[in-house]
Amino acid sequence: MNKFAYLILVFAALAINVTAQKKPAASADPSKDVRQAFDRLIEGIKQVDAGKVADTYEKSDRLLVFNNNGSATIGWENVKANAESSYAKVSNVSIEVTGVRVEMLGKTGAYVSCKWKQTQENDGKLESASGRMTLVFKLIGKQWKIVHRHTSPDNPGPTRPVFPSERTDQ
Repeated sequence: MNKFAYLILVFAALAINVTAQKKPAASADPSKDVRQAFDRLIEGIKQVDAGKVADTYEKSDRLLVFNNNGSATIGWENVKANAESSYAKVSNVSIEVTGVRVEMLGKTGAYVSCKWKQTQENDGKLESASGRMTLVFKLIGKQWKIVHRHTSPDNPGPTRPVFPSERTDQ
């Protein structure tokens, strides 16, 4: 009887061990990977590195960027060319992002929203701007890439149309 009880204990221990080994490891939080991709964009901006900035975007003709000035840029080649052109004149960039929010939209999609404030020298002249930004990320292969960006200024100029119901100076 002792041998039989011993065998049952051995088999039970083996079964528990096998079950524990089959248990999937806790998966990493994918929002951390999205946040790291966003942080790479911000570092590229701070370093005035057009290549680093362009690398955070999907290399696609479908890439769509709604710019802070109200214009739109379509396609990775155009986004890269715009960054290279503007960064050639820019130095001493400081950017602060606050209220960063990462929302997962399934396993392969996410968005990041934030407020930003940036100062820089452009052709030796100090500039300052601030606004809000939303970036849509897509998991492409093993990397999170921006597939859409929408940037809005905090204080749109007086020539920008604003619905009367949205005005705060009433």
